[in-house]
Amino acid sequence: MSAPTRSNTMPAYDTAFVLGGGGHLGAYEVGMLRALLEAGIKPDLVLGTSVGAINGSVLAADPTEQSVARLAELWSGLSSGGIFEANLFTRLGTAARTRTHMYSNSVLRRMLESDLPVSRIEELAVPFQCVAASIERAAEHWFAEGPIADAVLASCAVPGLLPPVAVGGEHYLDGGLVNSVPVGRAVALGARTIYVLHVGRLEQPLRPPRRAWEVAAVAFEIARRHRFARDMADLPHGITVHLLPTGADADRTTSWAQYVRYRSFDDTRDRIQRAYAASAAYLERARRNRTRT
Repeated sequence: MSAPTRSNTMPAYDTAFVLGGGGHLGAYEVGMLRALLEAGIKPDLVLGTSVGAINGSVLAADPTEQSVARLAELWSGLSSGGIFEANLFTRLGTAARTRTHMYSNSVLRRMLESDLPVSRIEELAVPFQCVAASIERAAEHWFAEGPIADAVLASCAVPGLLPPVAVGGEHYLDGGLVNSVPVGRAVALGARTIYVLHVGRLEQPLRPPRRAWEVAAVAFEIARRHRFARDMADLPHGITVHLLPTGADADRTTSWAQYVRYRSFDDTRDRIQRAYAASAAYLERARRNRTRT
């Protein structure tokens, strides 16, 4: 689905939260959300990709600090199994049986259906959309209505790890394949102030691949960063974008292995706290600058 164009009948959203993809690193977004809400900043629109769709749907259901505290509990609990709870033999059995993926998405579906107070996107407290990649059309598709669980599962369907999700006669894969940090979508929907919640990859320099399995990871990262850079370069006049910091050590190199280790949740609490502290400091500086001007 192509990005919408503004019209007189399309609602305008002043403040948008854009939550990017990034697997287990999505814990950074929880700290950012806490900082935003504590600063009194609430969204008129929430957009999510992949793991950002999970975090975003929970926030859109209840845009309060209590909701963020619940997200922190959920993320902290993932270190003991969580969404990817299958053991090695189960994963190998799933891969052999399906030939397309290693994990079932049933745990994530149960979590979404049990933890969210409503079942449909249009029933959420704050307007919410998430993106997935349509296999049949080889294009991005934005879910703005319908069952929340189906939409979020489609946005999170990491190729090779989770199964493609069938919705309305089409099959979908992870939204990060087509729009990992959807700033452009927020602009197209009329947002004037956009807060970008990302997982830290944008802060880290790329290097040429050194191993065979790194080639695809580097290629994907180039594609996702190029889309984000283009969206930022094409920002219309009068749009303000805040790229919230993760608080991660910019000099510390994160290996590509960490990007595909979807069971690595050991540093969750630390990631949440670092992102909270860094984002709170950033928002305070931004507030002071607005006051001076």
